[in-house]
Amino acid sequence: MSENDGGLEILTGEEEPRPSRPGSRRREEPPKRKTGRNALALLVIIALLIGAYVGVTKVMDRMGGAEDYSGGGTGSVEVAIPSGANGLQIARLLADADVVKSSEAFYQLSLSDQRATQIQPGTYTLRKQMSADAALAALVDPSARVQAKFTVPEGARVGQIVEIIAKNTELERKDLEAALDDPSTIGLPDFANGNPEGYLYPETYFVEPGDTAQSVLKRMVDQTLKVAKDLDIGSRAPALGMDGEQILTMASILEYEGQKPEDYAKIARVLYNRIEQGMPLQLDSTVSYLSKRKGDVWTTAEERANPSLYNTYQHAGLPPGPIGSPGEASIEAALNPAEGPWLFFFATKDGSVIYNEDFGKHTADCQAEYGAGSCGG
Repeated sequence: MSENDGGLEILTGEEEPRPSRPGSRRREEPPKRKTGRNALALLVIIALLIGAYVGVTKVMDRMGGAEDYSGGGTGSVEVAIPSGANGLQIARLLADADVVKSSEAFYQLSLSDQRATQIQPGTYTLRKQMSADAALAALVDPSARVQAKFTVPEGARVGQIVEIIAKNTELERKDLEAALDDPSTIGLPDFANGNPEGYLYPETYFVEPGDTAQSVLKRMVDQTLKVAKDLDIGSRAPALGMDGEQILTMASILEYEGQKPEDYAKIARVLYNRIEQGMPLQLDSTVSYLSKRKGDVWTTAEERANPSLYNTYQHAGLPPGPIGSPGEASIEAALNPAEGPWLFFFATKDGSVIYNEDFGKHTADCQAEYGAGSCGG
């Protein structure tokens, strides 16, 4: 006969009866029970039951009785949540910083509360001795996150971008300039020829404790390359007789020559038409890039006499690189210019743009807007 209790199998048996002598009548005796073996088995079963009880009790304590503070806590402490941290790791970081009383309290909450999936890596200012629920609420509150913010507008140039970052974060100008002088540290592609102009993508960035000048600038370069990939510049540019660098250059010019995004595609067509006909682009925006003029793109005769390749009055075709950081709208316009025969354009006082195919008509329209002698080619 076999018994099975709690995964432990116990074997018991009976002795074979002794044969009786012929003619004798001997009373059969019941088999002797092996009491020692049964007692041992019983002790083992009891031990297993006790162990199971203790284990279940601990699990129940963790699930329903983990130590937890109450309320919103006091004081403040900074806690860094690393990238890729899971719920248990976050719980232990909070417990180590005395934000929560026990890692179990926060971890068990995170398993059942969808807010836990919203926790982002970063540094947070939290209170000490918070309830697990209060700690979780703080971790998904953007105001608790320790970070600086800066915004780069479309068309911004490297010098302006350095000023914006230094003004709005704790990163120092000298460190930013040192990083820009070493293109390999910021992921600048080889075809940029060491010039970061046009590769610091214009958008809003957050800077957290531990970020460096190199890491922030690299993030901006990476974003430019991501947008370029998303817009498929690599395969679309050759269809226009351009490479990726030239598309970014064209787009950066559109940021200065067009006052409204809806004008970008038409202005791009003017530039392509002039390039195809071998006409100089004659753009004040590229000349003012040389003179570092601020506030407008108008230029003087002296500025237009500069022999630099960026002077599109003196040299046909595009300048050798971008003159600012183009945004997605201007890049798309450079890749997808409007259809039209125009060779000339100018912006009116109200911001609208007049396009012409004939130089005489262009001059007449421009002078009617700004006065005699004010408009050239």
